[in-house]
Amino acid sequence: MTDPLDRVLAATGPRLRALRKRHGAALAELSETTGISVSTLSRLESGARRPTLELLLPLARAHGVTLDHLVAAPATGDPRIHLQPVARHGMTYIPLTGRPGGIHAYKIVIPAGPRKDPDPQTHEGYDWVYVLDGRPRLVLAEHDIVLSLDP
Repeated sequence: MTDPLDRVLAATGPRLRALRKRHGAALAELSETTGISVSTLSRLESGARRPTLELLLPLARAHGVTLDHLVAAPATGDPRIHLQPVARHGMTYIPLTGRPGGIHAYKIVIPAGPRKDPDPQTHEGYDWVYVLDGRPRLVLAEHDIVLSLDP
């Protein structure tokens, strides 16, 4: 198995099993959450079935991780820039800009979880948020709002 793609795919099964066990979920529970049969989940975890995007997307969503994390994707982009993700306050911050000063952009992965009391903070600058899935809670001064796609 010398092909890098084969190595990534072979490592995905054990990673899927470790994520499921870390969350304390049985195959049947994960099957209910994802709509993927127990048999298919078992075969994915054992490496008997090759993962496809159609299977990985609901699994990433169920585990609250990105596809990149799920398959341990290698870093991409300009090889001269080494932007390292930083874990802070239960979130993962991935810098999208590498220059000092000016505007900085980050991809922030916020895992789903129970509601927590807010920890108000301030900073200079602006925040733009693009939500891919879920319903984020925004606490701004005395306003406490749950954002949703529903009209």
